Amino acid sequence: MKFKVNKEVLLEGLQRVQSVVSSRTTLPILSNVLVRAEDDTVWLTTTDLEVSVRTGVDAEITGAGNTTLPVRKVYSIFRELSATEIDIEVDEKNNAIIKAGTSYFKIIGITEEEFPPLPEFSEKRSFTLEQGVFKEMLRNTSYAVSDDETRYILNGVLLSFQEEKLTVVATDGRRLALIEQELEFPKDAEIDLVVPSKSVGELIKNLGDDGNVLIRASENQIAFEFDRMLIVSKLIQGTYPNFKQVVPSQCEERISIDRDLLFTAVRRVSLLANDASNSVRMTFSKNLIEITAVTPEVGEARETITVKYTGKPISIAFNPEFITDPLRNITSDEVYFEMTDDLSPGVLKCDIPFLYVLMPLRIK
Repeated sequence: MKFKVNKEVLLEGLQRVQSVVSSRTTLPILSNVLVRAEDDTVWLTTTDLEVSVRTGVDAEITGAGNTTLPVRKVYSIFRELSATEIDIEVDEKNNAIIKAGTSYFKIIGITEEEFPPLPEFSEKRSFTLEQGVFKEMLRNTSYAVSDDETRYILNGVLLSFQEEKLTVVATDGRRLALIEQELEFPKDAEIDLVVPSKSVGELIKNLGDDGNVLIRASENQIAFEFDRMLIVSKLIQGTYPNFKQVVPSQCEERISIDRDLLFTAVRRVSLLANDASNSVRMTFSKNLIEITAVTPEVGEARETITVKYTGKPISIAFNPEFITDPLRNITSDEVYFEMTDDLSPGVLKCDIPFLYVLMPLRIK
């Protein structure tokens, strides 16, 4: 195998794939990137057996072939090179010779045969939607994923392909984020899939704003293909909770609030929230929201927001991070907060098919 490649192009490709590689693996091959040169493209693939990422970069190839090289080591080498063009040649023993300007490196690789192959997918369950739309759906929900390993099914994002729409859901049992998008697909392709949060993070990092993403699914794995990139992930097995039961059927009060104003006020007040209870109180009264945090040994903070509200007085305590997380990710200028009383869940909505259910805290 022999090819010439631009340094920055190669670094960008390696940066896309190296984050899935674990530094604690006991299998040397899982610390390596599979390098495959063919036609005018060098394909780079990494895996941790749970998530696999492949991307292609342009190169001048004079000899097709493949090998695997320690990804973090070669990334460090390429980053330090001063020359802009890199020549790489790999012999039959998987020794890679790297030349760039006056620099010379020899890296011992491992044969491709030891690298875990990527799975094959049928076309029965395949879905296509815009990258930008899918990226925003993941951004608007994934922060609500649980990190409690005892509830493993909640450690991922639900992709529910049902009734000609995609519903993306994440919950940790104390809050739930949901967003919907109309999508055409055949009835026999309907399926619910739970994608691990690590894979969701890779998608958010790599999805663009233009073009489409092709999603293909089997019973236990899922693949996302876009812009010369392929992300393959194992699915979390099990039955996802019935999220529809969590959403209140109706709320008695509804209030419109400037998103940025609410986000800033809660963030400021939370600076004095007690680490133990980690709560702020939102008190709704006539045309006013008062947001407070009291920590006896430290002090107290208060912010007021003027709004149009003529409903009954309600005072609810929430985890401040659970309020700011959705406000940080949605882009609507205005949000709507729905509530019934001090102990019922609050619901946050905006001008897109999005809702966020937030359980109140019981503060004595």
